[in-house]
Amino acid sequence: MINKKSVKDIDVSGKRVLVRCDFNVPLDKETGEITSDKRIVESLKTINYLIHNNAKLVLCSHIGKTGKNISLLPVAKRLSKLLGREVRLITDLDSEETKDIISNLKEKDVVLLENTRMTEKEEANDLEFAKKLASFGEIFVNDAFGTAHRAHASTEGVTHFLPSVCGFLIEKEIEALDKDINSPERPLVAIIGGAKVSSKIGVLLNLLDKVDTLLIGGAMAYTFVKAQGGSIGNSLCEEEKLDIAAEILKKALDKGVRMLLPVDNVIATEVSNNAKIKVCQIDDIPEGYIGVDIGPKTIELYKGEIEVANTIVWNGPMGIFEYKAFEDGTRKIAEAMANSSAITIIGGGDSTAAVEKFGLESKMSHVSTGGGASLEFIEGKKLPGIEALLDK
Repeated sequence: MINKKSVKDIDVSGKRVLVRCDFNVPLDKETGEITSDKRIVESLKTINYLIHNNAKLVLCSHIGKTGKNISLLPVAKRLSKLLGREVRLITDLDSEETKDIISNLKEKDVVLLENTRMTEKEEANDLEFAKKLASFGEIFVNDAFGTAHRAHASTEGVTHFLPSVCGFLIEKEIEALDKDINSPERPLVAIIGGAKVSSKIGVLLNLLDKVDTLLIGGAMAYTFVKAQGGSIGNSLCEEEKLDIAAEILKKALDKGVRMLLPVDNVIATEVSNNAKIKVCQIDDIPEGYIGVDIGPKTIELYKGEIEVANTIVWNGPMGIFEYKAFEDGTRKIAEAMANSSAITIIGGGDSTAAVEKFGLESKMSHVSTGGGASLEFIEGKKLPGIEALLDK
């Protein structure tokens, strides 16, 4: 079990606290306005706690990719409104003015450093850049779970220079993804979908040691079906992963894990909302057709497994849910989870996008804020941004 110190475990009163947030929010390409402030809102619990406990806050985050040089000014403005106090954006980390601003911060003051990815030193985990960031604080709080799987200067590098703890968001992620998967209320059912087996091999192998039942959906199912000799028409298939798919199926059998593949699916001649669709057996897809969603019999089969579960982990959609014509499987699985009395964990990425699209986010026990981070966590990998924090 992961047991890291959190912001509650240290005295922050009167201290300059460097907080790594995840303000990588989507911006309108034309106006530059924030189109969703969800990630900013998620950070407020930690920020407000620090304000309430008389800390001097220095926030930092990335936005966009290195080289894009996107400013965090829209975030500073939105934060100012949400907090009801000015959040000043500091654009030049090396200026004398910045040194004066930081050294003269008063309790409850909040400033935001400019986008850490304005320099390549961030992703390179350059220790001099990390030291510069660390010089702005006396304590480091990492609350950016979405980047915790990356050893960057603002996530791992700064921990070499400051006592480092997690914020409430990372604490919540650890609680859900660690405790509820490694010490679950059983039966534990995992639903794994998405396009490729290759991106989920580690996840599947790790889950075989933990779950009671494994439900497979999405395009990755066709690689498993073909590995068993089925006909999949023109459906997506990773030919080079057929042996691994067969090996995973055998391991599930050896370990006594019920690994269920779809029994039927929705097929179409093209990926379009106007495509002609029909339903057929999963292993009998005619040439010229591609699988686009799980079928009605599979939906009912999987809903039955969800109904008897006490813990459910879901990562990856059941079909091409971005198209209304192919969203049925993903939506009905999400609805079944929302109506379940089980602990329900959505493992980030497309699964999070799906529950948001269908308005079911609030009905889940936990919706992870980190796509790649949650996937690596479920895979059993250690996340550098969390490993570097102080143990309790």
